[in-house]
Amino acid sequence: MKELKLKSIELLKKLIQIESFSTKEYNTSKLIQNWFKENNIISHRYKNNIYAFNKYHDSKKPYILLNSHHDTVRPNSGYTLNPFESIIKDKKLFGLGSNDAGGALVSLMVVFLHYFHRNDLKYNLIILTSAEEESSGDNGITSIIPKLPKIDFAIVGEPTLMKMAIAERGLIVYDLIVNGTGSHAAHKNNDNPIIKSIDVLKWIDELSFDKESAFLGKVKATVTQINAGDQHNVVPSNLTMVMDVRVNDCYTNKEINDYLVKNSPCFIKARSLNLNSSSIDSNHKIVLAANKLNIEKYGSPTLSDQSKMSFPSVKIGPGDSKRSHIANEFIYIKEIEEAIPKYINLLNELL
Repeated sequence: MKELKLKSIELLKKLIQIESFSTKEYNTSKLIQNWFKENNIISHRYKNNIYAFNKYHDSKKPYILLNSHHDTVRPNSGYTLNPFESIIKDKKLFGLGSNDAGGALVSLMVVFLHYFHRNDLKYNLIILTSAEEESSGDNGITSIIPKLPKIDFAIVGEPTLMKMAIAERGLIVYDLIVNGTGSHAAHKNNDNPIIKSIDVLKWIDELSFDKESAFLGKVKATVTQINAGDQHNVVPSNLTMVMDVRVNDCYTNKEINDYLVKNSPCFIKARSLNLNSSSIDSNHKIVLAANKLNIEKYGSPTLSDQSKMSFPSVKIGPGDSKRSHIANEFIYIKEIEEAIPKYINLLNELL
């Protein structure tokens, strides 16, 4: 176990030192492939997604997918440390992607290594280190899943403080346009789109969907951007808004979209309906295993590659979602060291 912990930290330090912005992950994908090769594991590539099977995998057995991503967002302007320098200080490992989702990624990789040579497993294991998670890109997990065998269920590695997310909100981003009539500000205008937007904002604020999820609560709509006008003496002809809608597991994105398009007081268009909510049956074997091990369960408000999986999945990993995308991102060394045996204990209940 000590060797696995050391391997995971050393690998994460190397990953941090390589720029891997979403859609530009080739160099980290090469590092991951080399790591598998060094550990005598045959890996496969599709675009920047790298995956491998346990040594004695048998197509007659069901498959468990272990998945996390190796892309990152770009560092924000608040960084005082070099985001590409892996610094260990005060029992923390600093660096871009250390928390989201490097800690979970390397933990799952060494857990896969732990089981790789076993010939008595009840399930096959696939480790998938995927690309373009942060950008929900077409060349990420959606491109590789059709090329894999049928998956029974997945464990998705994201920073959850090793709590198990058994439900995850979906996301729809909307563009709204409030149309009016442009004019000189000195003249009366009863068709001012800025004034008309008040009714639209009130409609959004009062939006309510009846079905409430036990773990995710109600559907939540939030206006995140408003833009209108660029001159002090000109009434603009339109006002644009962006609305962020977080969907619970009681509705599909299509159901929410159909309602909003039908009832919106202004033009409204979804950018995508692909990022659906997800949930898993409370009696699923992975959830029952978590119950046995007293792993805390919750509903996640944040999105992950679970939204692109058509099979059951849970989300669990070291690190804290609140540290994702912050300046001077970090993960506690202890979080990774404790995650590895917890993942193994969870899988031991199934394998």
